[in-house]
Amino acid sequence: MKRLRKLFFVALCLLGVGAGTKISVPSPELCGARNNTTQNGEQISYIVYYTVAGIYVNAGNATFTNAVERLNGKPVFHITATGVTNTSYDWIFKVRDKYESYIDTASMQPLKFVRDVNEGKHKHYENITFNHTANTAVTQQGVFKVPDCVQDVISAVYSARNINFDQYKKDDRIPFKLFLDNEVYDMYIRYLGKEEVKTKYGKFKAIKFKPLLIKGTIFEGGEKMTVWVSDDANRIPLRIESPIVVGSVKMDMMSYRNLRYPLSSLKSFSGQNVTR
Repeated sequence: MKRLRKLFFVALCLLGVGAGTKISVPSPELCGARNNTTQNGEQISYIVYYTVAGIYVNAGNATFTNAVERLNGKPVFHITATGVTNTSYDWIFKVRDKYESYIDTASMQPLKFVRDVNEGKHKHYENITFNHTANTAVTQQGVFKVPDCVQDVISAVYSARNINFDQYKKDDRIPFKLFLDNEVYDMYIRYLGKEEVKTKYGKFKAIKFKPLLIKGTIFEGGEKMTVWVSDDANRIPLRIESPIVVGSVKMDMMSYRNLRYPLSSLKSFSGQNVTR
């Protein structure tokens, strides 16, 4: 079940910690980005599967919600991401994870990040306050210097949804910087182009990319994870897939509510155990 625990981190972060290559300049689209995708009341839910020999096993679910609120007088997107195992798996390995990010609606920069992890016997709580004027991040362990345009794991997802992939060629790297566990990571995703993807929800026109992962942190190094997002104005993640020793783990979007735009990337609907 250790691999299931790792999968839930994927489900909540959507982007892994990037490969070790140093990249000094973040993508302009992740630095003071203008939000063109999400909106107040958006909710996207996923089912997490373990697959082997073409058989899907439903292991748990993850949900992302967006509520427009105010933090210290500023309007923010309060993003809440939760991940839970199905109760039938709790006796083996129980997961109850909650991540929260408060993102400035004007700049898409994080102002506050909270991580409350409860996985089996492992518990971890992290509370970060970002000061983008002083370029600092304040945690329970102290004050840390951070670069311009630094992201947390949730704000990175919502900023990346605003990337105009039409400006990139296949295999282009799109860099950004992440603060997690009191460290700054140089990160990037590698754009792989556009294709159709068939999920448990249906068939979609999709944008495909791979986050390159650091060996020795969360996953083995290399390009083992693949992400597909909707090729429409919403840019919502549709599927995340990563191989393991036997089979693979997948996360499929299975329901949504209050998207900003029609889900025009959907070509055909499976109609099986999904809601809209």
